Amino acid sequence: MGLAERRIVKTFQETTYESFLAEVKKVIGKDIAIEVAWDTLAIEGMSHLYEKAWPEVYFQPLVKALENICGDEMGKEAIVESLEKIVIKNEEGVSSASRWSAFEDKVLTLDHKPTTNIHHIDNRAKAVQSLLENNL
Repeated sequence: MGLAERRIVKTFQETTYESFLAEVKKVIGKDIAIEVAWDTLAIEGMSHLYEKAWPEVYFQPLVKALENICGDEMGKEAIVESLEKIVIKNEEGVSSASRWSAFEDKVLTLDHKPTTNIHHIDNRAKAVQSLLENNL
């Protein structure tokens, strides 16, 4: 990861990411472990896209899915009991909403290319919601 990417990551972590963490806590009602593999999200030469891409690829779909599930007490209780950790990364080169999420051993893993199909927020949110609801 070059200097430009490290700068973007640091700025993002101190601004947008902190807001995202607060939003997840508000939706779920508790803190949850969230691990982001920043080095895999920061593709060299693409830093100009991260401010827009990362929220739309990773964070907005996740929050939207959690809001939909936690819309009632039954859903919120199921999430609190069944979800312990969220991992966000880009390791498998996935660009499809149908393949970007996995849920195993109380860990939700989101793995997607950070600058591909950026605008498919709803598709990714539906995929995560479906995956979680089918496994809670």
